[in-house]
This record gives sequence, C-alpha cells and structure tokens, in this order.
Amino acid sequence: MTIHKGIRTGGRSARVQQSVHAAVKKLLESHDRADVTVPMIAQSAGVTPSTIYRRWGDIATLLADVALERFEPDEHLPDTGGFRGDVLAYAELYLDEMSSDLGRSMLRDVVATDDNNCALRCAELITKRLVVLAERAVARGETPPSTAFLIDGIFAPMVYRILFSETAPDNAYIRTLVDRCLPAD
Repeated sequence: MTIHKGIRTGGRSARVQQSVHAAVKKLLESHDRADVTVPMIAQSAGVTPSTIYRRWGDIATLLADVALERFEPDEHLPDTGGFRGDVLAYAELYLDEMSSDLGRSMLRDVVATDDNNCALRCAELITKRLVVLAERAVARGETPPSTAFLIDGIFAPMVYRILFSETAPDNAYIRTLVDRCLPAD
C-alpha cells in the first residue's frame, strides 16, 4: 500500500492525516505499541477504521508514516565551518535521535512495513541533508565525497547498530566512522 503523501495540501485529506497522526502519537504515549489498534486510532481521531485502511492499508504502514514525519526535524543542519565537522555534528544528532527508545521504535516501524516507499523516504531524508551539507561545502571551496560514500560509510553502519545491537553505538563510534570517510587534515 502506498502512502498517499501530498494528495492535497489542505482540505479534508490534510485534516484526516493530521488528526490520525495526532491520535497515533497520543496513543503511543499511554499504550504499548503492540496494544494500539486501528479501531483505537480511528476512534481517537474521529474517523472510521475504513478511512485508515483505505489511506494507509495497515497499522504498520501508518506507524511508519508517523515515524517518517518525525524524521523531518525543523531545526537547521549544523554549520561548523567545514564539511567534516558538519557531517560529524549531523551524524551525532542523528545518532542521538534514532538511538533513543522512540527513535529505535520509529526505525523499526519503517523497516517493518511492507511498503518499500517508507524505507525509501527514510533514506531520502538522510540523503537530502547530506546534499545540503555537500552544497554548503562546495560553496566554501571544499570537495566533499559522494553522498552514497557517506551513507555507506557512516549512516548504514550506524542504523544497522541501532537496529540490531543490544546497545546503540556511541559518539566515539560515530567519530571513528567519520574519521574513516573524512580523515582530518
């Protein structure tokens, strides 16, 4: 089931999405995620369960959609004056957010859905931020490596450890990954 992002920027569709997302967030504050059901969400959001199933398909896709909304932070990317520092600061912020209990749960929701679009959107968010950092570096006269290289060398191992290790990586681990990809001058 594909999540219908951007159907309309306003109107009923936007209100339904906002209401359902708010209901999911509120329910997850007071219930274990395994206990949250589509009928509970629908009742809290003031919509019918069929509305949720029609738009998101299943609860896993809905949880992933809510998680992806959280992945889009409002704060600006760090600007340390150099590409290496910017990437390190962003990677540490990402680690801090995603290694929390909530962050791990969100990543698992994205991975758990059968909708590959959710995982692609998650990866795209990291890519977009790295592109912004690279463009900033180029404007400063730096020559950054490719975004794919940074994802493979820093973010993929970090996400793997967040999802599949008993303990999340720490900032020392992130600095090691950054050092491998972007050695200090």
